[in-house]
Amino acid sequence: MAGRTLRIGDTEVPRIGLGTNRLTHTRAHVAFIADAVRAGIGMVDTAHIYAGGDSERTIGEALQDGLDGVVIATKGGYAPGHGRPEVLRAQVRESLRRLRTECIDLYYLHRVDPETPLEESLGVIRECQDAGTIRLAGLSAVTVDEIERAQRVLTVSAVQNHYNLAQRDDDDVVAYCEAQGIAFVPYYPLGERGSALAGVARRLGASEPQVALAWLLHRSPATLPIPGTLSLDHVRENVGALDIELSADDVEALRRTA
Repeated sequence: MAGRTLRIGDTEVPRIGLGTNRLTHTRAHVAFIADAVRAGIGMVDTAHIYAGGDSERTIGEALQDGLDGVVIATKGGYAPGHGRPEVLRAQVRESLRRLRTECIDLYYLHRVDPETPLEESLGVIRECQDAGTIRLAGLSAVTVDEIERAQRVLTVSAVQNHYNLAQRDDDDVVAYCEAQGIAFVPYYPLGERGSALAGVARRLGASEPQVALAWLLHRSPATLPIPGTLSLDHVRENVGALDIELSADDVEALRRTA
C-alpha cells in the first residue's frame, strides 16, 4: 500500500488535500473547511484569485479555530504581468490579510509570468521567506527546466501541475520531484473516467474517484492530490483512497487504457 503521509518542509501530512477554487465566504463553508481538516485532509489549497478572494477569506476565518497539522497553501501571480515584483508583493500582503496569518505555510508562484524573468518573481518569495511571512515555496504549471532554475533562487518544496490517470504529460516532472524530495501536487487529479477505472473500482468495492486517487498515490510517493469539492461526504470518500491497495494487475490495467 502506498504511504499515507509525506513531509512538506518539516510537516508530516496525509497525502490527500482539498482544492477550494469554488469556496465562497459563507458560514457553512467556514464550517466545511474545519470539518474537512478533522476528516483527515492534509493540505488546503487556495489562491489569490479563487472566488474573487472569498476562498482565502473563508479559510482565514476557519483558521481562527485552529487547524493544527494541516498545510495551508496559496498562490499568487496568475495573470501575465502579475509576476512583476511590485504586483506579487501586493498579492502576498493581501493573501496574508485574507488568511489572517502572519506566515503562509506554502506559497506557490501560480504561473511563470511571460513578461517577467522567473528569477525576479521568485526573488519576491525568497524575500518574504527571509522576512518570515512565507515558510515554504512552490511552483505551479512548470517544467523540469523551470524547477531547476527556481532551485538556484530558493528551495522548492512543492510543485503543482495538471496530472491524472488520463493526463500524464508531466511524467518527467513527477520523476524529478520524487528524486529531489519535492512534493508533487496534482491538480484536476480525477480526470476522465473509463472502463478500466470502473472495472477496478467494482473489484475493490470502491468508487471510481477513489481508484483514480489511489493510482496517483501509487504512482509516486511524492504525490499529494488536491481534489476540489464542497461536499464533506466527498472529502471522506477522497480520504478513503489512502486505504486502497492496488494490485500489480490493477495498475497495469489502468496504465494500458490511460
